[in-house]
Amino acid sequence: MHELSKIPVFPLNILPLPDEFIPLHIFEERYRQLQREVESQDKEFGILFTGIDNKYNLGGRMRMESVLKTYETGESDVLYKCTGIFMLINFYKTYPGKLYPGGDVHDLPNQSVAPTDKFLKEFVDYMHRRKISEVEEPVMLNDIANELNLEMEDRLSYLRILDPFKKEKFLRERLKYRLHILNQESTARNNFNLN
Repeated sequence: MHELSKIPVFPLNILPLPDEFIPLHIFEERYRQLQREVESQDKEFGILFTGIDNKYNLGGRMRMESVLKTYETGESDVLYKCTGIFMLINFYKTYPGKLYPGGDVHDLPNQSVAPTDKFLKEFVDYMHRRKISEVEEPVMLNDIANELNLEMEDRLSYLRILDPFKKEKFLRERLKYRLHILNQESTARNNFNLN
């Protein structure tokens, strides 16, 4: 059996991708307790995607990047970064001795791989079409997935693919769709300007 780790869990209807930044407004007392511990102990926690299609109980391991704003009420706006993906094995309504939930998780292997040269060129061309001239290198498949702003169903599909070749093929299809949308918008703008 794979090694499990016990982590705090924050069930939400979002599914972070690796290296994605997620801003959250923390207001419930149980998650304010978690945030205080994250801040003082440099602790990671998991966002468990609560969508009904999440049959593998996937979620993202999160690390705090910065506190954006604190309120007199004790609430806060915090920016987190997804450091990896896990599969939830057991869920606990309360983490031992805490107000917030927790769970036993199995961390999935880090799938941070570089795209082929051809796909990288296609991606850079796409970014230029979006008027983004500087693309920070090195570019990994996860970076491309984040830039494509995948829908929830596509996020689940992407995370379930373990083979890097198939991951790239999946993203290439999504990139073609985004390019199609950009072309449609450009055509619509040109037709509007001609009238």
